[in-house]
Amino acid sequence: MDLTAASKNSIELRVASRHNGDTLLSDYSGNNNHQYSKDDAALRRLGKRPLLNRSFGFMSSVGLSCSVLLSWEGILVTSVPTFLSVGPGGVIWAFLIGWVGITSVYATIAELASVAPTAGGQYHWVAMMAPESCANFLSYLTAWLTTLAWQSIAITTSYSVATIIQGIVVLANPSYEAVTWHTVLIMWAAAVFSVIVNSTTGRVLAKFEGLVLILHLTGFFGVLIPLVYFAPHNTPAEVFTTFTNNGGWSSQGLAFLVGIPTVASTLTGADCAVHMSEEVRQANVVVPQALLYTICINGALGFAMVIALLFCISDVEAAVKSAETLFYPFLQIFESAVKSTTGACLMVGVVLVLAIASCISTYASASRMMWSFARDKGLPFDKHLVKLNRNSLPIYAIMSTMVITILISFIVLGSSVVLSALLSLLLAAIYSSYLVAGLLLLYRRCTGGFQPYVPGADVEVLHADQLVWGPWKLPEPWGTINNVFACLYTTFVLFWSFWPLSNNPTPEELNWSAVVYGAVITFSIVWYVIRARHYFKGPIREV
Repeated sequence: MDLTAASKNSIELRVASRHNGDTLLSDYSGNNNHQYSKDDAALRRLGKRPLLNRSFGFMSSVGLSCSVLLSWEGILVTSVPTFLSVGPGGVIWAFLIGWVGITSVYATIAELASVAPTAGGQYHWVAMMAPESCANFLSYLTAWLTTLAWQSIAITTSYSVATIIQGIVVLANPSYEAVTWHTVLIMWAAAVFSVIVNSTTGRVLAKFEGLVLILHLTGFFGVLIPLVYFAPHNTPAEVFTTFTNNGGWSSQGLAFLVGIPTVASTLTGADCAVHMSEEVRQANVVVPQALLYTICINGALGFAMVIALLFCISDVEAAVKSAETLFYPFLQIFESAVKSTTGACLMVGVVLVLAIASCISTYASASRMMWSFARDKGLPFDKHLVKLNRNSLPIYAIMSTMVITILISFIVLGSSVVLSALLSLLLAAIYSSYLVAGLLLLYRRCTGGFQPYVPGADVEVLHADQLVWGPWKLPEPWGTINNVFACLYTTFVLFWSFWPLSNNPTPEELNWSAVVYGAVITFSIVWYVIRARHYFKGPIREV
C-alpha cells in the first residue's frame, strides 16, 4: 500500500527486520502467537502489537500516578510563592478550583483511556478522532508537546531531588555552600538511579510502585502530625479570609487568577498511568479507575497539607529569605514548627524519599511516551528507540531520557533561571495536549461519532467511521457536561499559565513559558511542513 495515499486508519505496518539480541517493533512477545489475552486483543484492535509485559495492576497503577503527582509534597513548594502573591485565602481557593477542574479533565482523559489504552495516549486519541484533513498534523503536534512535557517533568524531578538534598545539608550544616556543580552531579545521580530501577523488570517496577503508594500515604501523616502538633497556629480568619495583592496587579481578582496555575500544577501528571497502559492488566478499566482514584486521594491529601501549612507559617519573612540558601521555604517552616533541626531534617527526608520515587516513576512514563512516538516514526533515531531488552523494556528510550536530563543539567552551571525558563514549558504543553484531545472528544460525541460499548465486541477492528466507547464512561448527559467543563477549565489554566506572578517582573521573576511554548509550537509546525509530513502518518497500524 502507498503510505502517502493511505488514510490514517488504513496504514499498514512498515515491518522492521529481526535482529539478534534486542527486540524490534516487528517481534511478537512471549508465546502468544495464537492465543492472546483480552488486553492484547484490545491493543491489536487499535493496530498495535502487544510487545510489553503486563505487570501493573490497579494498586501499582495508583501508586505510579500518586508518586508522579506528589500532591501534598508539591504543595509545600508551590504554596509559598502563591501565598506571597495572593495571601493564604487565595492559596486555599486556588487549590480547590484546581482540584475540581483537574478532576473534570482526568474524567475526560479516563473516558479516552478506556476507548484506546495505548502508550501514546493523547496523540493516538487525536489521530483517531481528528478530521482526515488535519489528523496527522494535530497528532504530530500533540505528540511533540506530550513528549517534551514528560521530558521536562523528568528533568524537574531530578532537579528537585538535587536541591532538596542540598537544602537538607544546609539546614543541618549551615557552613555548607550549595554550589551549582554539586547540584548537577546530584541530578546525574538521581537520573542514573532512576534508569537502574527502570531497567530491572516490569514486575519489580510494579511492586515498587505499590510500595510507593504506602509510603505516599504514611509519609503524609509522618509530616502532617508533627507540623500541626508542635507549631503555633494562626487564627482561622487569618488563613481563610486573608487575601493580598502583593504582585502589583490592578485588582485583587486579577492577582488571584494569576496565582491559580502555580497551585493547580501540583495536581498535574496523573496521566502517567495512560502512558503505561500497555503494561497494565485490564487497562481499559484499571487505567480510568487509577486516574480518578489518584486525583481524589491526592486532592484530599494536598488540601489537608495546604491548610496545615498555612496555619503553621509563623514567620513569613524568614521563610521567604531562607529560600536563598535552603532552596525551599518549607524547610525553614518545618524547623520553626518543631523547634528542632534534626526533626525538620527527618520530615524533609520523607519528602526527599518520595521525590526520588517520583523521579523513578516519571522516567517510566516519559520513556514509554518517547518509545510510543518513536514506534510511529515521529522521532529521530526511531529504529533504536523502539528496541526492547530481554525483559521487554524500552531500554533505549529510558537511557535517552537520562541523556537528555544530563545534557540539560549543564544549564544549571550557568543560571538556574535559564533552566526554569526551559522547564516552564511543562504546564502549557501538557495542558495543550489535554485540550486538543478533549475538544476532539467533545466534537465526536456531539456528532454521534461514538458507538455504544458492547462487552466482548472490543476485539474487533476499529474502523475509520466507527469509534466505540470503552467499558468506562460517564453516563449522559453528565459525560458531555463534564467534557465541556474540562475544555473550559483547560483553556482557562492554559491562558493564565503564561502570566507572571507579579506585575512588571524582573528577568528572574518573568514567566518565560510563553516564549518557550511559542518556540516549540513554531518549530513543530515548520518542521512538519518541511519534513515530518513526508514520513509521519499518525499511529502506524501494525496488525
